[in-house]
Amino acid sequence: MGPVLAGVLQLLALIGALAVVHIPLGNYMAGVYSSDKHWRVEKWIYKGIGADPDTEMRWPAYLRGVLAFSVVGVLFLYLLQRIQGVLPGSLGFSSIAPDQAFNTAVSFVTNTNWQSYYGEQAMGHVVQTAGLAVQNFVSAAVGIAVAVALVRGFARSRTGELGNFWSDLVRGVIRMLVPMAAIAAVVLVACGAIQNFSGIHEVGQFMGGSQQWNGGAVASQEAIKELGTNGGGYFNANSAHPFENPTPFTNLFEIFLILVIPFSLTRTFGVMVGSAKQGYAILATMATIWVGFVSLMMWTEFAHHGPAFQLAHGAMEGKEVRFGVGASSIFATSTTLTSTGAVDSFHSSFTGLGGGITMLGMMLGEIAPGGTGSGLYGMLIMAVIAVFIAGLMVGRTPEYLGKKIGSREIKLAACYILITPALVLVFTAFAMALPTPANSMTNSGAHGFSEILYAYTSGANNNGSAFAGLNADTQWFNSTIGLAMLFGRFLPMVFVLALAGSLGEQKPVPATAGTLRTEKPLFTGLLVGAILIITGLTYFPALALGPLAEGLAS
Repeated sequence: MGPVLAGVLQLLALIGALAVVHIPLGNYMAGVYSSDKHWRVEKWIYKGIGADPDTEMRWPAYLRGVLAFSVVGVLFLYLLQRIQGVLPGSLGFSSIAPDQAFNTAVSFVTNTNWQSYYGEQAMGHVVQTAGLAVQNFVSAAVGIAVAVALVRGFARSRTGELGNFWSDLVRGVIRMLVPMAAIAAVVLVACGAIQNFSGIHEVGQFMGGSQQWNGGAVASQEAIKELGTNGGGYFNANSAHPFENPTPFTNLFEIFLILVIPFSLTRTFGVMVGSAKQGYAILATMATIWVGFVSLMMWTEFAHHGPAFQLAHGAMEGKEVRFGVGASSIFATSTTLTSTGAVDSFHSSFTGLGGGITMLGMMLGEIAPGGTGSGLYGMLIMAVIAVFIAGLMVGRTPEYLGKKIGSREIKLAACYILITPALVLVFTAFAMALPTPANSMTNSGAHGFSEILYAYTSGANNNGSAFAGLNADTQWFNSTIGLAMLFGRFLPMVFVLALAGSLGEQKPVPATAGTLRTEKPLFTGLLVGAILIITGLTYFPALALGPLAEGLAS
């Protein structure tokens, strides 16, 4: 079997698996967030934190819950890293430096999981399990909670109440993420991923010196790392490491975990707004972009010119021979079109255009299918923009799901889509203009610029992957990427929740002959076009200086 055919067959198998679970998982998640009953363990948690899960919240209260919980998470994780040197199970590692502790704390709380350190050489068992792994669960649950609040804004009328943040958070963890991650971890262990609390041990000689590895609760963290679209690996090689991702099957399984919740949330959306067809329209938009990007990535990596590429049947530099070009292309595209950031290959070694595709996937806003929750609410914001554009073309007040899109709603949506590009481009400009940040670049020219552009794109979009040619463990990058992650996560949530509150207060508008049918393929095409055009106009100059220049020159 040729490598191209193998890649195509893996893509088809992945699509089939996602299709099988789409309806049952989507329906289950809709039931989780619509139920008025609480499990016993949930009641214990509510009692412990002093929350009343039955109290409805308006958007300012919901936002305060999100921010308060996240601030506590950042402080706890920061302190845990700063005292690591005196904790049991630290494996002899010292405490983390302040700038890196800040960066890592913000990274995991914002669901970014950017890592400017070697995981196996910096973090002990306590920080990994009690700190990083816990945030993998709760940061994913926060994203889903915000998405569900926006869906309630569309589904409800004449009320600004969006549900209860604490109830949505706890249910997301207890009823969804924990059981699904437990099953996934068992599968990974059965396939060869490690799961232990062993210390550092020598495994042999390597280039005249001893080679050492430490163990850890890798399979359990790997499961929620992918399922919650987190991305932070136990080892520096991330999902290219055989302890995290041992076989071609586990590689495909991990891609499935990355995509399953974001794609299934479109079904949840359709069920909660009372129209499954609306969910399918959003799903079709996500799937069109995802399949298109995967196909384009495979083409760039398989068809690149040159004798070395032809002998290897593709651009194999920086890719694991266990997975090959096809599987690596699917993984790279999926991880950058979501907010995962896990990698099973070296993105800096992709072809010039291939590296550009990974960047463009993040620049779209990671909405195809996006992160757990963040992908859905990002796509719904783009749907609001699309109906506004359609309304301008026909001279009619835009409506979406029976809600009028007025000046307040479009201003909030516009602020949402502008904040992340502003962070990316401003921080990139400063890093290129100042003398010190440029010293961290391994490469010069277009590829060196791409390293810095990729880093801030990844941070501000809460992705967490890296071109990996950039030395980001400096005070400048730890601090500025930390700020980009912080603002890129929570400022958009402010606009999402404000929009949800505004929509929920409206009275539904009955559909007429002039109403844009947003469940039809025409709207899906309009939405895909709006996403690509808005992103292209925003980022094209920066892309032209980096990956496009490199790709056209090679």
